[in-house]
Amino acid sequence: MCLIVLIGAFAPRLALFLMWILTDQLSRAFESFWLGLAGFVFLPFTTLFYALAYAPIAGVSGFGWILVAFGVLLDLSNWFGSGRYGPEEYRTRMS
Repeated sequence: MCLIVLIGAFAPRLALFLMWILTDQLSRAFESFWLGLAGFVFLPFTTLFYALAYAPIAGVSGFGWILVAFGVLLDLSNWFGSGRYGPEEYRTRMS
């Protein structure tokens, strides 16, 4: 599981794929296959942190919700973070 967490820091979709193949944590955390697939496509960090923080009896609680919120911030920064400096970086490299 530690290896999956380390891989998740750089490649959350690969970590989710490995969790799906090697463990049953994703099937316990998500009732629907489609919810897990949507998380894999659109919010991979949030899905990974939710699956890691999920406990079968209690669900996600306490510090787990902080991890999930951190995953949301990572996903939002991934979606919107490069929009400001991307075109400027492209122009300086092309000159």
